[in-house]
Parts: sequence; C-alpha cells; structure tokens
Amino acid sequence: MEKVVLAFSGGLDTTVCVKLLEEEYNYEVVTACVDVGQPQEELEKSQNSADNINAGKHYIIDAKDEFAEEYIARGIKANAEYEGYPLSTALARPLIAMKIIEVAEKEGATAIAHGCTGKGNDQFRFEAIIRSMSDFKVIAPIREMNLTRTEEQAYAKEHGLNLSYDKIYSIDENLWGRAIEGDVLEDPANEPPEEIYEWTKSAEDAKDTPTKVAIEFEEGVPIAIDGEIMGLVDLINKANEIAGENGVGRVDIIENRMIGLKSRETYEVPGAKLLIAAHQALEQLVLTTDELRFAQYMSGLYADLVYSALWQEPLREDIDQAIDHMQRRVSGKVVMKLFKGSIQPLSRESPFSLHSIEQITFEDKETEQSEVEGMIKYHGLQAANYQKLNR
Repeated sequence: MEKVVLAFSGGLDTTVCVKLLEEEYNYEVVTACVDVGQPQEELEKSQNSADNINAGKHYIIDAKDEFAEEYIARGIKANAEYEGYPLSTALARPLIAMKIIEVAEKEGATAIAHGCTGKGNDQFRFEAIIRSMSDFKVIAPIREMNLTRTEEQAYAKEHGLNLSYDKIYSIDENLWGRAIEGDVLEDPANEPPEEIYEWTKSAEDAKDTPTKVAIEFEEGVPIAIDGEIMGLVDLINKANEIAGENGVGRVDIIENRMIGLKSRETYEVPGAKLLIAAHQALEQLVLTTDELRFAQYMSGLYADLVYSALWQEPLREDIDQAIDHMQRRVSGKVVMKLFKGSIQPLSRESPFSLHSIEQITFEDKETEQSEVEGMIKYHGLQAANYQKLNR
C-alpha cells in the first residue's frame, strides 16, 4: 500500500481526511504537525487526535527557530504587510509545506495531502511549494469531494471520530500572529466580539499609562528589547506581550483573497506591528530618499508575492537580496511609545545615521543660505515654462 503524508492539525478537516485517505483513496496515512509557534495544547491535540483515530506514524516537527530566522526576519526587513496584515499565516505556510516534503521523503511516500477547502488561500500556498519543490502527488480530499462542514461532521460521527465541535471560530495561530475567522465574523456588519481576542487588550482596557520600549536592530533584524539581547523567538514573544497589553495589534479588514472573494478577516499581530513600526522608524534615519522610495515599492511587491503563494518565485529571492544589501546599515536603537492602541517613535539613533544636526539646525552660520537661490531658480523649470505658455 502506498503512503501519503497528511499535514495534520487534529481538527475536524484533517481528522476526517485521515479516514478519507484510508477508505476512499486506499493510502497508508502518516500525519505530521509542524510547530511554528502555535499553543502547546494545539500540538497535544494533534498527537491525541492521531492516537484516537489510530493513525499511523505521527510527527511533531519543531520549526519555530527556522520560522523566526528565515521567514519572519525577512518579513520584518521587508516591512511586509498585505492590506495592513503582517502575513502571519502566509509566511508560515511555505515552511510547513517544506517540512511535510521532508517527512514524505523520509517515509518513502508517494503523495502529500492537506485539508484545505476550495475557497481559501492556503491550498495555493501548500500546493505551490509541493509542486515546485517536489514530485509528490497532491491530494486534497475536502476539496476534491466537495464536502461541507456539516457533511464532515456527519462523516466523523458515522466513523466514530470523537471530535468536539464546540469551537465557534476558526483560528490559525503561530509565533507571528493569530487569524480568527467564522461565525459572526463572516458578516462585515457585525462588530467583532471581545471574546475572540487573546493576545491584545482593547484600547479601553489597555494600560492607563504609556509604555516606552527600546528596540535594537542589527542589519534590519531586532536583537534586543530594553537592553536585553535575546533570540528572535523570545524577542517576538516579548514584543507580543508588550504591544498586546497596550492595545496594539488588532487588524479587522475586508481582505481580497486570491480567488477573487472578499473576506472579512480579523487578526491579532501585536509584536509584528511593534517591530515593523520600529524598523520603519530606523530606516527613515539611515536610508536615503531614493532607497526609502524603492524600499516602499519592494515592500508592497514582496507582501503580494508572499500572500499570493509565490514564495518560490525567483523575484521574491531577488527582492530578498536587494533588501539584505540595503539592510546592512539598518542597525541602531529606536524607542517607541505605546498607548491605548497607538504606537509612535520617540527617539532613534544609529552609527549609520544620515541626519546631520550641524546641517539642519537653525543656528547654523557656516552654511551660506543665499547659495540655494540658484538651485531654486531652476527647480521645476519645465513646469514653469509650461505654465508660462498657458498664462
């Protein structure tokens, strides 16, 4: 019997997929859960679910450090946000797919399966990597059999899959953020209930006094908070905590999905918002005008590529190289103020600063101010000639 490796969370979709793959597709199923910073109980659920349904071998793969250092770090350096969303789920999917490929190669499998439906973005993100980075067959049972949520629940009950369906919302959580969907959130006319949030306080319930936090960067990557140097995983967790208790990091948008659907999406990304804002503040100090303009252009393009399941696109690699070259000077310290949902830079310093107090101060007597007059005369010369013709 041929083997298939299933990307497995232990939820309804992937648990049903185990039995479908066994009974409808005639595969021996190996399940794999990739840890990119989801809660410990979610990892335990994947193991317990695999045990309860007598699935074959089950893998739990710790990829938190790799996720932080090879994916999130690139997202920070690129200031990558899609329509205001810092790409928490989108950044994780290529890594998860690569780890599933590694398991499939180790197990001698002939196929890889996932539990995505035919309406979302993740089916693209998983399959784009699998198809471009391997020769494994891809199986998507939920999509291929056109199953509804109700039909999945009925199938699970019929096959004795003891799953709890009391989970109202669909939540995808990793180190970089939480994505919350479903139930009342599907209708944009409904206000998100406070109960959906776990990482962030509301502006009303946030701290009544501002928080000042110093963030140090080295070549575009944060390395310390308030003078304490730490690994990137720990630093992101700390940033999530600080920003969340100050009401920073809630995103509620009407997102444009890849297949053309508009979807109401709600995210909690406190650490991401803090670190990207601090990174941008430091870039303003050390990059030239033209570099900043180009960085802004690359940021939007980079976010679009990642969101649109094109991590494997060579242009993404090209942009990374350009960004890495520019980020060589993005080192220094930024102090940010957080207060009831707002975030702003208070101070910034860097050995690569292009700001000159001597040149900008109003007390400068060394610079001869009248010398700029010649420059002014020729500034916008063609536009001036155009306007004269029309007077």
